[in-house]
Amino acid sequence: MGLFSFPFLSFCLFHLKCHAASLICYWKSTALFVMERLKHLVPDELKQAIAGSTCETLSVTCAGLLEFLLPLPEFQQVISELTDLEIALCRKNESRALDLKLQGNECFSKGNFTQAISFYSQALRYAPLHTESKDLNLVATLYVNRASSMHKSGLLEECLRDCNRAITVKPNYAKAWYRRGKVNESLQKHKDAIYDLEVALNTETTTSGKKSINQGLEILRMRVDSASMVEPSEYDVEVKDAVARDVSTLCVEAPTKGRGMASPNDIQPATLIHAEDPLAAIVTKPCRGTHCHFCFNGVPADSVFCPSCIIPIYCSENCLAQSTGDISYSNSAYSLARCNLSQDVLNHVADVISENGIRCKGVPEHKHECGGAHWTAVLPTDVVLAGRIVAKEMEGKRLSGVNYNLIDSLDLLHHYELVPPNERLELHIYAIVLCYCMNSYYKSDFQSTEVNISQLVLLLCLIKINSMAIVHVSSTDSLDKILSPSINVKTSCIEQVRVGQAIYSTGSLFNHSCQPNINSYFLSRTLFVRTTELVPSWTPLELSYGPQVGEMDIVERQRLLKEQYMFICECSGCSGLNFSDLVINSFSCQNSRCHGVVLENITLKILEDNSVQALVGASLVSNLLLPASGSDKSIEEVAHKLFQKSKIGSCIHPGCCLNCNAYLDLDSVNANLSEATLNMTRLADSLDRALDCLAKIKSMRHQHSKTVAQAEDSIAEIFVNNGNLEHAIKHCKMSIQILEKLYHPNHIAIGHELIKLASLQLSVCHAASASDTIKRVETIFSLYYGAHAAKLFPYVNMLRQQTLDYQTSCNLRISA
Repeated sequence: MGLFSFPFLSFCLFHLKCHAASLICYWKSTALFVMERLKHLVPDELKQAIAGSTCETLSVTCAGLLEFLLPLPEFQQVISELTDLEIALCRKNESRALDLKLQGNECFSKGNFTQAISFYSQALRYAPLHTESKDLNLVATLYVNRASSMHKSGLLEECLRDCNRAITVKPNYAKAWYRRGKVNESLQKHKDAIYDLEVALNTETTTSGKKSINQGLEILRMRVDSASMVEPSEYDVEVKDAVARDVSTLCVEAPTKGRGMASPNDIQPATLIHAEDPLAAIVTKPCRGTHCHFCFNGVPADSVFCPSCIIPIYCSENCLAQSTGDISYSNSAYSLARCNLSQDVLNHVADVISENGIRCKGVPEHKHECGGAHWTAVLPTDVVLAGRIVAKEMEGKRLSGVNYNLIDSLDLLHHYELVPPNERLELHIYAIVLCYCMNSYYKSDFQSTEVNISQLVLLLCLIKINSMAIVHVSSTDSLDKILSPSINVKTSCIEQVRVGQAIYSTGSLFNHSCQPNINSYFLSRTLFVRTTELVPSWTPLELSYGPQVGEMDIVERQRLLKEQYMFICECSGCSGLNFSDLVINSFSCQNSRCHGVVLENITLKILEDNSVQALVGASLVSNLLLPASGSDKSIEEVAHKLFQKSKIGSCIHPGCCLNCNAYLDLDSVNANLSEATLNMTRLADSLDRALDCLAKIKSMRHQHSKTVAQAEDSIAEIFVNNGNLEHAIKHCKMSIQILEKLYHPNHIAIGHELIKLASLQLSVCHAASASDTIKRVETIFSLYYGAHAAKLFPYVNMLRQQTLDYQTSCNLRISA
């Protein structure tokens, strides 16, 4: 039996046609199913050859695997299932669109407009663009139906955009012009409203419809004549923040890290040093239904869809055009010029229709994936991103006529020799599958040869090391809850969402540090890099790849960096003894008069080079160089024994205090700690018991451990839910004080926590305290985001304004 049996396909087809959301589980399971089945078929001898392959022998192993897989019916069926447009699971489906339209109509008739919008959006996802039935274009009808639902829901701007889309698809659609006119009337754009209703009147074919439109038009004209018609102005405020002109960054060779970025000039804090759009980018699978597949911003109610398949979703015509190419609509042959319309109205019609006529500025990144074939939905994100890079390079080759090596042209490292041997077979198989998927679009221009396949293997390695996660900052609570003192405020209101993955040609050259001196962030898909401290000339400009001092201990940082990026970090944060590394996951000493730390499962011993080597089990993790002189007093306080070289071998053991050498029973403490931590998560409605759990945690964990900080934050949220905001503020401050010890007072993590504190302070009308807290937030955010902070965190300005309003009202009451 083949990889996909007929009953399996029938089951999938049945469920896939029910709703787009049902695709997600299928996509994830099928990717694993494809890989594991193909891996199982490969003989052991070939597996061993691939596991031992090098860059020099890669083409040989790729050729051998391709020669083995090509005759297999299972492999041929996999490729057919992924690329054959005749059985494509992600094609448009008119009958499905009509069913969803009827469900939307039913919700609309019952007044459930939110649900109606959802059904109409799903119908638009499935609706073929070129479909005419009884002189009604399905896509145009769905846009108008969704516009009507949004009009009823008060989403006027979104409604207006949908009317424009319907008109662009079918310019003589009277209902679209009428709805647009009513929306412009609501927006007090009276001139546009009159023009819209005039077009609707002249394109309406029924007598009753003409009568209704004419009555509305006459009433609007009378209203305009009786009042001065002043159209509201529209302002598009753009936050400008240019890369500093007097700062240049250069690619240099670092002794221990290879290529990196540095500047020949001193760079002041908060200086924007780099901005870059990606070479290629792709939305993450969890965000496929909620974020635009081009700009990665959240999609509005009036989202738009790919005209040829049901996979992507976009926030606007502009993003649709950049991703798929030119927007092409099947306009009606009906000529509006035949109608009795003035030249002004005809110009107005032309402007409305041309609003959506946006052209792609670069290589359409989704075009080669389109048509309904679902390989982009099934294969892992890294593999699909590799396909987009290939597509861009193919287009460059077509325009220039130059045939060049893909990996050399990217000029980024791949480190194939560091890939674990057991992972190389998977890379080979994915490369072969991707090669055939790309061949289904490019045909003879991209043949499935061992050279192309080996290039794809290296490209997948390159993406693993060099790709960056596009992270957007969002609030987990609605803005009114953050700002309104009358509503309980959640203590966690900021989160970072990984919405995309991208390759940045220059951005990838910035090296990692667990104590970075630059910060990277994203507006839409554009990468921005800004200094967070004074950086002397030729000092390496380094950002965090994820792990940071204060966020996790050195053992965890080293493990993650080795697994993801295949290097052992030797940054300043990993080559010295950090206070946070000692206390972040430590236990407290059983001696109540001692502030020392007790470490778990870690053996420390002094080496001849005056360094401390941390061992977890039997594997080397890192070298922690002891301060030569002037050691940190906080480190000495919690780890006094580290500075007594004569006793280090006999006194430093798991469970022993690093300050006084008192012993702690780790098994017993761990059991009690797990119980207390688990109970705290279950006791949101029992404040007294939750406080008991907090006391137990604080008696076992070191006072500056991250566990205590998280427990204090949880207690603050419990107090919020119980309406006791004063106590919530107290525990929120305690949590922040611990984090300030683990990070530093101006770290961005502290800024996010201060947002919680400021919102709580405003909720209890502590305007002066809130004002001081907000000043700290603004200082930190300006350091990390510069002028972009206002765009990324608009609620900070709103918190500031609410504080000023409250202070003003207090002053007025005092003066009265």
